[in-house]
Amino acid sequence: MSDQATSAADISLAADFNTPSQQDWEKEVLKVLNRKRPEGKELDINQAYKRLTSTTVDGLTIKPLYTIEDGVDELGYPGVAPFVRGTTVRNGDMDAWEIAQLQENPDVADAHREILTDLERGDTAVYLRVDPDAVRIDDLDKVLQGVLLNLAPVYLTSRTQQLAAAAKLSEYLRDSEADNASVSGNLGVDPIAAAALAGTKPDLTVVPKAFDLACAFPNVRPLVVDSTIYNSAGAGDVHELAYAIATGVEYVRALVDAGVSVDDAFGALIFRVSATTDQFATIARLRALRGLWSRVGEVLGVTEAKRGAIQHAVTSLREITRDDSYVNILRGTIATFAAAAGGAEIQTVLPFDTIAGLPTDMSRRVARNTQIVLAEESNIGRVNDPAGGSWFVESLTRQLSEKAWALFQQLDADGFAAALADGTVKAQLDEVNEARAARLATRKTPITGVSMFPNYTEAPVERTARPAAPALAGLQVVRDSQVFEDLRDRSDAARAAGNEPKVLLAALGARRDFGGREGFTSNLYHVGGIATVLAEGSTPEDFVRQLKENDAKIVVLVSSAKVYAAQGIAVAKALREAGAEEVLVAGQVKELGEGGAEVVDGNVFDGMNVVELLTNTLNKLGA
Repeated sequence: MSDQATSAADISLAADFNTPSQQDWEKEVLKVLNRKRPEGKELDINQAYKRLTSTTVDGLTIKPLYTIEDGVDELGYPGVAPFVRGTTVRNGDMDAWEIAQLQENPDVADAHREILTDLERGDTAVYLRVDPDAVRIDDLDKVLQGVLLNLAPVYLTSRTQQLAAAAKLSEYLRDSEADNASVSGNLGVDPIAAAALAGTKPDLTVVPKAFDLACAFPNVRPLVVDSTIYNSAGAGDVHELAYAIATGVEYVRALVDAGVSVDDAFGALIFRVSATTDQFATIARLRALRGLWSRVGEVLGVTEAKRGAIQHAVTSLREITRDDSYVNILRGTIATFAAAAGGAEIQTVLPFDTIAGLPTDMSRRVARNTQIVLAEESNIGRVNDPAGGSWFVESLTRQLSEKAWALFQQLDADGFAAALADGTVKAQLDEVNEARAARLATRKTPITGVSMFPNYTEAPVERTARPAAPALAGLQVVRDSQVFEDLRDRSDAARAAGNEPKVLLAALGARRDFGGREGFTSNLYHVGGIATVLAEGSTPEDFVRQLKENDAKIVVLVSSAKVYAAQGIAVAKALREAGAEEVLVAGQVKELGEGGAEVVDGNVFDGMNVVELLTNTLNKLGA
């Protein structure tokens, strides 16, 4: 070390570089966007900004560049109203949030063993689903046997038996050796969510009953606002947020009407929210929820210190895939990071094989360790509101807050329960699902391992099947990958019956000519489980021979524009005359030259409706 001390302030790692201005950035952007545009057709900077600006399925605007004007004048502090920066304050310890892995195994012995294993190896809380197809009410005490209730909070969830499950847990806590004041958790009562799933009218009379069940336990909250069910049914960030606030207001009113103080009513519930792979939207949504809930508390006259919203973040079931399921580990990691940065107090990571059936010890371990590694090795929970002050995150938080508040006000006019009963919520979700389906179909919203880079020959993950769940007539899970999985199932069924769906790729020219488009087109058809057969040659007769050898019905020409112009029309004509029922071209039809549109049936290209293409292909192949 030198005798002369050098402070960090004395060192400028960027000293040799000029500080770019916004104008410098805009100049470089225009260079890129105008690189291949003809003279006189160049974009100006306003057109460039418009082209680079996008919107989410529920109308949030995402700009290409954020400046200080997009931030906030007063950032505020964690732990104080309006709580945007956090309801609870992190002190730098590694246990910044509670790790609560979901337990829904109906086998009592397995469930009990898995709970204790989870707690011994890093879980700090228990998250139980009590339903006929999960942990049964009469088995609740058995699966919790040996859990140190004064150390591990218990969080309940149920789709069909909420009040009965809450009563059972309350009884178990009362009969345990733990002091009532030392136990904590949540009884999981959410009658509006139960009604949304069942397709019935919410029974808000259970709200004060649930409150009474928790009265003996000062740190047990009886109610939960479970907005994950709306996310699973297709809700975007704005709708999930608005529905959560609207539901919370209904419960507070129900308790106040029953004689409970508004402060105690506010303290009776937690929010269960989704954590998605859109990390910034998740961070902003958790921040916005706290701000909006604090605003509700302000309007209702809640003591300022009690206006905070406790949030239990669960990775989005809608985003979990059946195929290439190991990619779900990465999705869970992103969601966990987002929930941690967003300030969630409790987290659950759904195992990567959730769709395949009951998770194994290995998949549960991976899900559990996702949180533990991020908390203890990556230290992401040591900082309060790490995204606070980011112009992008602050802008997104503000947009979410404004749009969700406007929607909440519409729903609150007659009450959220009424909006559920009269079909308003269903109609809103249908609209968002339609918009998302269009993005998924064109791969504007890609799903790695499913709609992008699929491996259709992979062996499926096999797990113990879940018991049949009670039939519910309300909101249904709408997984993003389902439409592609259905296409894969059609192909697999046809293959098993001896009719393998396949498409012939007529590769014109050399590898340098067709390589890029051959790879793109193969990937495109593999999304639907359709095999691709590469055919190479130098004459039309070469391709005709391979068409017959492979008994192919559909052909796609793959090559460069230069080779298309020289050979494309002749090859396409020969293939059609030899019996090809459909001939397509990868790229633009005009690349074939004059008369090209007459010899091909269409084209495949980036941004096309993949679902429509694959569905039509399977129909033509008789799958």
